[in-house]
Amino acid sequence: MSTDALTYHYDSAQPTHMHAVFVPPVLARLQALQPTRVLDLGCGNGSLCRVIRDAGMQVEGCDPSEEGVQQAKAAHPDIPFVCLSVYDDPPPEWLGQFDVIVSTEVVEHLYDPRALPSLAKRLLKPGGVVLVTTPYHGYLKNLVISLLNQWDQHHTPFWLHGHIKFWSRKTLTQLFEDDAFQFVSFKGLGRLPWLWMTMLLEFKKP
Repeated sequence: MSTDALTYHYDSAQPTHMHAVFVPPVLARLQALQPTRVLDLGCGNGSLCRVIRDAGMQVEGCDPSEEGVQQAKAAHPDIPFVCLSVYDDPPPEWLGQFDVIVSTEVVEHLYDPRALPSLAKRLLKPGGVVLVTTPYHGYLKNLVISLLNQWDQHHTPFWLHGHIKFWSRKTLTQLFEDDAFQFVSFKGLGRLPWLWMTMLLEFKKP
């Protein structure tokens, strides 16, 4: 099998176009929470970790892409990065040690999304917080996509490692509440209200 089918590729350690949408609100929440230790779960090429570090917070990153982690380490040698997926056993020294876990534009790519809250619960301190972003879906946006006949493009089967799960506020909340997290807040990001590009949800570990 081609390695292209097995590995998510990153061209560089630079941010993507989506970072302009979700990074400011994620950073604002982190600054309000004032965590001691942050984990970027699904950090990709490490560009969000750089922003968090530059804001004065201690941050670490993990991602299953060896290419992404290599680029992250090369660009940001002062930030710890580990090649790790949500399906792997984490380092024992990580258990119960993080104040906040950030997971941006990750859960839509997971075959077993329940692995994300399960791992987050193991790594967070009691009362710790998860900040999750994922493309928004709701009745009005879905209707507009249908009226414009854009579902083939929106659900394109030709994007390797593309989106395989499509989340609404309700279903993402259920995912975390099923693992005993408490819903804290929701914020739609990008475009017009109810046609948002993505969404930011916050959940708290009891």
